[in-house]
Amino acid sequence: MEDFEKHLKALMLRGLDGDAQAHRQCLTLLRDRLRAYFGRRLAQDPEDSEDLVQEALLAVHARRATYDRSLPVTAWVYAIARYKLIDYWRRRKVRFAVPLDDVADFLAARAPALDDGLDLTRALQTLHPRQRALVEDVKIGGLSLAEAGARRGYSEGAAKVALHRALKLLSTRMSDADG
Repeated sequence: MEDFEKHLKALMLRGLDGDAQAHRQCLTLLRDRLRAYFGRRLAQDPEDSEDLVQEALLAVHARRATYDRSLPVTAWVYAIARYKLIDYWRRRKVRFAVPLDDVADFLAARAPALDDGLDLTRALQTLHPRQRALVEDVKIGGLSLAEAGARRGYSEGAAKVALHRALKLLSTRMSDADG
């Protein structure tokens, strides 16, 4: 694996320096790795998997000038591939459900104590009533900005600004209470 990374990085650097043959060879090696990456994640959709390979290779080619020469090539390429996969899932409206049993230990270990100064109810009470209602409608009630704005007498744009300001103020107050 380390030898592959060294070889790939050498090809990438030569390609960045203008060696078209090295760049083509680098993309060919990456194609095989990306096929395996997407193939494992989209085994049920091999055509979509191949499309994502091509999208990722195009992105690598188009964005190669942004590559940081001090970093491993594979990490950079897999980050691009990951974003292509996330975009694919978003386009398909794919949602994953993880059984709570699988994350119960994780959640229990990270849950803050109730009395550690981050009481959301108390923090919300410090906001102006209209701000508090907007935060509750959007962030707790699940309303869209347009719906919450109409309910509270804001245009959608004004609701967005008011919500942003309220969340920033809430964040500052909760940070102050924590520190």
